[in-house]
Amino acid sequence: MRELVYYVAVSIDGYIADPTGGFDAFLVEGDYTSVVFGEYADALPVHAHTALGIEPPKTRFDTVIMGWNTLGPALDVGIASPYPHLRQVVASRQARDVDPAITLTDDPLATVRTLKQEDGLDIWLCGGGELAGTLVSEIDRLVLKRSPMVFGSGVPLFGTAPYDPRRFDLIDSRTFKSGVLIEEYVSRGGAQ
Repeated sequence: MRELVYYVAVSIDGYIADPTGGFDAFLVEGDYTSVVFGEYADALPVHAHTALGIEPPKTRFDTVIMGWNTLGPALDVGIASPYPHLRQVVASRQARDVDPAITLTDDPLATVRTLKQEDGLDIWLCGGGELAGTLVSEIDRLVLKRSPMVFGSGVPLFGTAPYDPRRFDLIDSRTFKSGVLIEEYVSRGGAQ
């Protein structure tokens, strides 16, 4: 069965974006980028593949799910389909005009459960925090690119999800001289 993988940059204090939804404070260069451009190249947007002169390997993910606010920055710079090499699903509580390559869903939980039953590579949960909070019961794996930054406030890793303890086991941790720590966890399910 396919896994839902929440692969995301996060600050030391658990924020995936600043209070305005921006993520410019995260390190974008350094020794950890070999992981980003290598192991997780499927999670790079089309403009990054173009700038780097690489093709998406299509070895880790074949689907991405994101919230409307996560799609917003791409739309703001004129990129209507940021991940054309992936099946793109956007969660939105209202009807939106989107590129034909994007599927909208107003029930992300049901959508993810259906996607997980299909054949294919893993599903990348791109963000945002509110969507991750909605989908926490379906997240099989967390891959956190923890930056050596403290935001103080912003968009929390799991939004404003209600209290519902879930256990994840740390299976890998890589430390880089840049201060970035890449942690990988697998879900045990409910509180244990």
